Amino acid sequence: MLLSEIAERERRFKLALRAGLPILAFIGLVIYAVVLKNIFIATTLENLAMLLGIIFVTIYFIFFLMELSAAETLLDKTTHSFHEQAFISQLRSYNANFIAILDIQNIETIEEQYGIEAKEKLLTHIISSLNGFLKKNKFTSPIIGRRNGSEFIIAVKNNSKDAFIDTLILFTQKFKTAKNIDIDYSFAVVDAKESYDKVLLHLKDLLRIRENSDDGQKIPLSIVDSEKPDNIHQLKIEKIEQTSIDALQHKNLLFTFRPLFRLETKQTDVYEVFVKLKSSDTDELLPRVYLPILNRLGLSREYDLTITKHVFKLLKKLDENISLAFNLSPFSLRDPLFQKHFFKTLESSGVAPSRIIIQLYERKTHHDLSGYLKTLEALRDKGIRICIDNFGSSNASIDYIRHFKFDMLQFDRDYIANIEDDQSNIMLHTMVSMSKENGILTVAKWVDTQKQKEKLEELGIDYIQGFTVHKPLYEDELLAKHNITGEKI
Repeated sequence: MLLSEIAERERRFKLALRAGLPILAFIGLVIYAVVLKNIFIATTLENLAMLLGIIFVTIYFIFFLMELSAAETLLDKTTHSFHEQAFISQLRSYNANFIAILDIQNIETIEEQYGIEAKEKLLTHIISSLNGFLKKNKFTSPIIGRRNGSEFIIAVKNNSKDAFIDTLILFTQKFKTAKNIDIDYSFAVVDAKESYDKVLLHLKDLLRIRENSDDGQKIPLSIVDSEKPDNIHQLKIEKIEQTSIDALQHKNLLFTFRPLFRLETKQTDVYEVFVKLKSSDTDELLPRVYLPILNRLGLSREYDLTITKHVFKLLKKLDENISLAFNLSPFSLRDPLFQKHFFKTLESSGVAPSRIIIQLYERKTHHDLSGYLKTLEALRDKGIRICIDNFGSSNASIDYIRHFKFDMLQFDRDYIANIEDDQSNIMLHTMVSMSKENGILTVAKWVDTQKQKEKLEELGIDYIQGFTVHKPLYEDELLAKHNITGEKI
């Protein structure tokens, strides 16, 4: 049984006692008066009305407490775990060592395919199984609560974070299928030292970092965990926040440039911009680590504008045949104020818009698709080229290409890594053919072997990028190769 169910039973028992005590007291008084004291109570209309009034007040009081009990329940109605406020209340006296957040990432798909009832039964089954699994692995009396539709919060007293992480890994592996439904889990673990609100922010940051991982690894993250390959460089989230803010304020950005080699001309005329943040006392931070933090802090637009200004200045120093492709957040692009700054910076730079390639990547289609496409059209009208990044990795990229003619497509790395697989090869061939028919240039990234390169040439890919082409260049190397002015940035 869940700790939440035990707590709810205790709460309802106490309420029942509160409701029953007045009745017992009343009955006791009547027995005392009539039986022990032989007090005769006349059956007058006045006494009868008083008795009925007392009975009515008692019954009303009981029903009021019953209704109050239902309204103030500690339980989430679906899973019978604690709801979030009850979870927070329990934490005050629980003295947890660690708190985790467990997210069922494909919950919307499950509801669409199996229906609401099946989804709710599945969630109940998962939480019950998780509770039993934790207890079986010596996590006594874990607190489990539900934040929203797909997120659950777990608090434990065990002294080993590694043991907690390993147990959650085993759980997500063992229960990756439940009730014949495939489940996609994601989780993160932090020390329970801060206030709940701060811990929750850290957990959400860690989930985003993991989901935004560009290496495709499904790994759990903890704040400080040198044994796990989480690439956070043993920094706490607070440290990452401060490092990110400082790097942005002081323009401590490290730019590298990945060559895109055009197979038809045997020339490199496009470089993909990759940005890391520099820190005074740590290694560089990768985008998958710092971008979720900047987004939460509301600094993504400032970051994108900083990148934009630097790219425009750099383009002025490079050969006119060279174009630069770089990512901009869809949230920035949809912001009218950012658009105004972007176009003003472009106009003052004197750079030919056709040398600018904006890369877009979204996991979900924007709810105002027509409005977003108008924004992209405004960019295209200026001569800027638009590229879909990681094409084929999400439904969003498919939705966008149905409604907008992009200039370039960069295929998701899985297609390149699995090009030897017949099914992947067929799908890639279909997408390349579709792109050619629509006049869209195609890019294959992460091409690391000669065999991959040969197969991509056979398919008619326009550009390839990877170690078969050249390692990424630092900014001084790029300037040394393509600088036409001799000036430094």
